[in-house]
Amino acid sequence: MHISDIDYPLPEELIAQKPIEPRDSARLLVADGAQALHHVVSDLPQFIRPGDVVVVNDTRVLPARLTLQRKTGGAAEVLLLERRSPDARLWEALVRPARKLKEGEVLEYFGKRVVRVGPRTEAGDTFVVEITDDDPLALIQRIGSMPLPPYIRGSLKDQERYQTVYSQTPASAAAPTAGLHFTPELLARVEQAGAVIKRVELVVGLDTFKPISTENPLEHVI
Repeated sequence: MHISDIDYPLPEELIAQKPIEPRDSARLLVADGAQALHHVVSDLPQFIRPGDVVVVNDTRVLPARLTLQRKTGGAAEVLLLERRSPDARLWEALVRPARKLKEGEVLEYFGKRVVRVGPRTEAGDTFVVEITDDDPLALIQRIGSMPLPPYIRGSLKDQERYQTVYSQTPASAAAPTAGLHFTPELLARVEQAGAVIKRVELVVGLDTFKPISTENPLEHVI
């Protein structure tokens, strides 16, 4: 397999810039053998058979993008990826400007010291950072913003639209996007059609942002 085998043109104007309403009116492509069927997500129950299992990822997105300032006044950004300590003080993170920030440098939010930059990780492209506030998770919720994908321009008015309706524990740096199209009513209809819904928590981190850098996608390390 080569990366070119799965490459395809995606015109920028076809990338949705705001959530569709209602959630389950998004388009759904159904593979039926060699045939491709075009439906919407709300049609899903008609393809459910009794005994089917529908697995949903109930991770919740953290407002993990922190827009901060260096002591010099320059802009800095920290994107929290994965918790490195039980008390949520230490995180693996992407930082900007990565080449200029030094280990030990403290970043501020409107004059308050909130993040200390630590060493690079073994991967080389991320850092360990420390949240210096007494309540790290409360600070993140207060000053962070949703880490929307780079192809989405602008901000999100309703932050809950970047969460699934069944999300639980805030831990992820991005949403499990297929699940964004489920509604409570659709989930109920899926169960009525005979499916069993099982929850798992799969935290979405750096790998969702990492481009495939190998010619053979099967050799891409995540």
